Amino acid sequence: MTTPIQPGSIFIIVPAYNEAAALGRTLQPLLDAGYTVVAVDDGSTDRTWEAMGQLPIVRLRHAANLGQGAALATGLVYAERHAATAAVTFDADGQHDPTQIPRLLDPIFAGEADVVLGSRFLDPRDARLVPPARRFVLKGGIAVNGLFTGVWLSDAHNGFRALSRRALEQIRLRENGFAHATEILEELRRTGLRYQEVPTRVTYSRYSLAKGQPSFNCLGILFDLAMRRVLP
Repeated sequence: MTTPIQPGSIFIIVPAYNEAAALGRTLQPLLDAGYTVVAVDDGSTDRTWEAMGQLPIVRLRHAANLGQGAALATGLVYAERHAATAAVTFDADGQHDPTQIPRLLDPIFAGEADVVLGSRFLDPRDARLVPPARRFVLKGGIAVNGLFTGVWLSDAHNGFRALSRRALEQIRLRENGFAHATEILEELRRTGLRYQEVPTRVTYSRYSLAKGQPSFNCLGILFDLAMRRVLP
């Protein structure tokens, strides 16, 4: 199915922290496709802000590094306030495939879902691209997410997702760090928004592996969320 709307009404939210080296090659395909790109510089100490200024994008900036969740929240609020038809969250390190964005959007515009979550494990070909150590940690994350949010998915902490206009109006992120990915699942349960998973590919380059969170951080994030539920 082809997404039946103008690409410019789709806002691609790209949180960026010290991504000057990769930003141009990550964002250019999104611009070529006609999307509105909203990049949020999360207090970078390199030339990320200047690199953003070389591109025809919306650029937002945090004065200090607050975390990926805070950057996404800033971008999503901007999209909601500027009448985006839908928003897609997209990593700045180039690990997501821009040609798969319509796959995320199709269930929304077919009226089947309010939030569409990319999964690295629905297609065995995509699953084989996930490094073994990360695959092991993500499988544990799936179980913990399900137990503590009531939302059971085939993937955990995949940053490639799409939100409808309705979802933009209802979901609010408060977790500043990587734990926002679990918070989104809590928001799905709270709001009753419809959700769906679709297969998506993540390309793990040396650069993206170096930039991404270490695998053991996933366990720490999920532990912190669990403790929030247990302790007053």
